[in-house]
Amino acid sequence: MRNLKITLAYDGTRFVGWQRQVEGESIQGLLEEALAKFEGGPVTVHGAGRTDAGVHALGQVASANVTFEHPTDTLVRALNAQLPADVRVKDVAEAPSDFHARFSARSKTYRYQMRSGTVADPFTRAYVWHVGERLDIDTMRSAAASLLGTHDFGAFQCAGTPTSSSVRTITRSEILEERDVIAYEVTGDGFLRHMVRSIVGTLVEIGRGWRPAESMAQLTAGGTRAQAGATAPPHGLFLVRVDYH
Repeated sequence: MRNLKITLAYDGTRFVGWQRQVEGESIQGLLEEALAKFEGGPVTVHGAGRTDAGVHALGQVASANVTFEHPTDTLVRALNAQLPADVRVKDVAEAPSDFHARFSARSKTYRYQMRSGTVADPFTRAYVWHVGERLDIDTMRSAAASLLGTHDFGAFQCAGTPTSSSVRTITRSEILEERDVIAYEVTGDGFLRHMVRSIVGTLVEIGRGWRPAESMAQLTAGGTRAQAGATAPPHGLFLVRVDYH
């Protein structure tokens, strides 16, 4: 039995998300179907992050136990021949038997892209959230920096999602400006469902002047989901990288 570590990128626009669903096409389902053709039977794939419908990935990681003996470099080409053009396997590597894409992860990095202004760009509309108003970037940066460290992020969690703890450690949280794109990049040891999108929605409200920058720190000190900002749309979010020990 081999344990494979598979790194892939995908445009999440038309998918129901990473995880298999009763209806609709998922990334997990497509990868399992492609691997099953080499295995000659069902293959279960585990992903590092369960990206939602419409969310993209530059460096998603999956793990799968298989018995076939195809070389890893051959598998990259063979899997991509089976997958649609909006899903690409970037690398396949042998992994230790105890490696698990999700539970072995040390940290994940996400990026959320926005653009402010009166006219949206039709060429990036599937990958950037267009915010009509001009945003106060300096105030947003101050609010983003207050998330560094270990905090309770329950105020940014999707309501009704069961979890043993909403405490997470954030090691990077910053606003970047690249030409006409405003990006929020965050690295942490784990993320709650909709956590990044809820943080972004709150940052945008701060940038619009609807709430003070200090409110971000207050939300991590016992705030509720109702007190945080709206959840940003999924199409601006990318899973950039998953790091392991």
